[in-house]
Amino acid sequence: WLRVDGPLPDDPLLHVCLMTYASDMTLLDPVLLGHGLSWMDGHTTGASLDHAMWFHRPFRADQWLLYAQESPVAHGGRGLARGEVFTAAGELVVSVVQEGLIRTGRPE
Repeated sequence: WLRVDGPLPDDPLLHVCLMTYASDMTLLDPVLLGHGLSWMDGHTTGASLDHAMWFHRPFRADQWLLYAQESPVAHGGRGLARGEVFTAAGELVVSVVQEGLIRTGRPE
């Protein structure tokens, strides 16, 4: 679950911009979790290769939104992650897909 900490103006573009920023913060985490890795383990790094979003209906970033994420495939140092954002009422408002490059080095 996520939301902006505090009320926002009614500008729909502001809500879309904030969700775009937030959508990129954790979307590759399911790729790592499936392989027992973490960004905090000291030897895993990554980069976003692409990131696409579809906005299905208006929403407010200052109200609670469920950000469900999964990784259907990871192979050859690349992983695909998908996310869906739902309102508290259960309406799908945003779909997100991201492909990332994941590299691991040896712990020092």
